[in-house]
Amino acid sequence: MREEYDFSKSKKNPYAKKLKKQITININSDTVDYFKEQSRNLGIPYQTLINLYLSDCAEHKRKLVMQWK
Repeated sequence: MREEYDFSKSKKNPYAKKLKKQITININSDTVDYFKEQSRNLGIPYQTLINLYLSDCAEHKRKLVMQWK
């Protein structure tokens, strides 16, 4: 290993803004079961599927519309 490295010609990581952040979130069991079933049908891990869904909501700036019965 070198004692010093030259980073003067280094480039910024273009994917740095897309890095994932681990969080803890409470989700209803029925909701998790729904995404797990979808993931089995699609062949995608359920956490990836949830991330794709939430990313789509954020990208398209979807607003939550709720109607109480």
